[in-house]
Amino acid sequence: MLRRLVFTTLSALLIAGPAAARDTVLHIPLADVLAMPEAQAKLDPNVKFYLAGQETPKVLKRFATDVSNPKTNGFGKSDEFGCKWAALTALIRLQESAKREGGNAVVDIVSYYKKVEYKSATDFECHAGAIIIGVALKGTYAKVAD
Repeated sequence: MLRRLVFTTLSALLIAGPAAARDTVLHIPLADVLAMPEAQAKLDPNVKFYLAGQETPKVLKRFATDVSNPKTNGFGKSDEFGCKWAALTALIRLQESAKREGGNAVVDIVSYYKKVEYKSATDFECHAGAIIIGVALKGTYAKVAD
């Protein structure tokens, strides 16, 4: 009985090994995340998000630069939805920290997955595996002109 359990477990791990190694890279418009009903409900409209290279209002003061690196379970989710969900989680965390610092924006946002920077004025980068979907966003908390 124990041998059968060990054999079954090892077989499952060998079969799942290649699938677990999947790392699909997606580039998704940040605007798509901001338009989600969940984003409308959870993000403070007084805190704005600006990707690096995107035009911003005049930056009056810069605070700390930080990274938010949330993961989500990809089971039963499309890669795109999981990516948007993880990005929304990152934005919520960045928003909370910006407010604590006295800022009303997060500027110069770049993707920073595994400390590799991806810069786009419109999109963020997401990595979807067989089980886990992750986003890493790095940005600077700032006070911008209204």
